[in-house]
Amino acid sequence: MSRILLARHGNTFGPGDTPVWVGAREDLPLVESGEAQARALGEALAEAGLTPSRIICGPLKRTRRAAEIIAQLTGYSGGEMIDERLKEIDYGSWGGKSNDQIIAEFGQEALDCWDKQHRRPPGADWSPSEAELEANALAAMTDAASEDLTLVITSNGVLRYMYAALNGPEAAAKVKTGHVCAARFDGGTGERLFWNGKPGTDLLRRAFS
Repeated sequence: MSRILLARHGNTFGPGDTPVWVGAREDLPLVESGEAQARALGEALAEAGLTPSRIICGPLKRTRRAAEIIAQLTGYSGGEMIDERLKEIDYGSWGGKSNDQIIAEFGQEALDCWDKQHRRPPGADWSPSEAELEANALAAMTDAASEDLTLVITSNGVLRYMYAALNGPEAAAKVKTGHVCAARFDGGTGERLFWNGKPGTDLLRRAFS
């Protein structure tokens, strides 16, 4: 079975900023700490002697910049590969709002539905549909799988659907900014090797060496 490395882009908010929901329409760049997180992954891959055969990312600034930094540090020369299926969910009327604003407008239960139960809140005006997100997650991983190491860089919402498409021990579906996951994949089915790990040489070597 092929193995793929799944990464979430780094921070898009700096010290003193109020975090808000950032979806497909909130095309924010990485802040300084977010670029440092991308460098940490690139350096860990280089130290582990792992050069991706492909780096595939979503079309938004935050994922494309992370891909650029990691490519430079790992000696990857394959060029930019953009996959529209890796674009973050469009959170509709939730986009650009803080958690406090969402609770005030939609209720704590709606927020908990996504944050704690990993389900789209009923009635949320998000897009694409659940069925399309599920199909996109599976198809993107299927197309990324190869005999060599493929790095896929996307966002938290998309990664949750990738988590759901994979078998393996239960874990928190959410992936922190700058963290990585690994999966073994073959023929449209796969399993989680690890999930939401902080990039480190030993972690990557165990999964991919």
